[in-house]
Amino acid sequence: MQPDDWPAVEKIYLEGIATGNATFETDSAGWEKWNSAHHSHSRLVANDGETLVGWAALSPVSARRVYAGVAEVTVYVAKSAHGKGAGKLLLAELIRQSEQNGIWTLQAGIFPENAASLALHKSQGFREVGRRMKIGQLRGQWRDTVLLERRSEIIGR
Repeated sequence: MQPDDWPAVEKIYLEGIATGNATFETDSAGWEKWNSAHHSHSRLVANDGETLVGWAALSPVSARRVYAGVAEVTVYVAKSAHGKGAGKLLLAELIRQSEQNGIWTLQAGIFPENAASLALHKSQGFREVGRRMKIGQLRGQWRDTVLLERRSEIIGR
């Protein structure tokens, strides 16, 4: 992912926000804030020809050194590309790049209603850790998330 990709990335992000089942966010904060909140490595885009159809990135879970190898996974695929394999390709490559950059644990918090995302993550070796009950509000409604994690088989073994 390059800064020039941001308009297409943001469009897909806003599409995900509109579903109400992708994130607690209700709007995009823009490139600068997004850029500062994510690792500079492991930023990916998927293209179908010349059209950007998905993206994935990692963000640190904590500023504490002990958690330097733990990252939060974000994967978004354009609605027009759902079910065509872009998410699986993005997540598999994100895992590969995370390990190249010393990440030993990946985690994801997914709304339980987002069955496709849960299935995608589980297909790539994530395991369900638990359910976080009423962890946050989205548009005035308390929502749960399912916490998943994937421990590297390479880093720290």
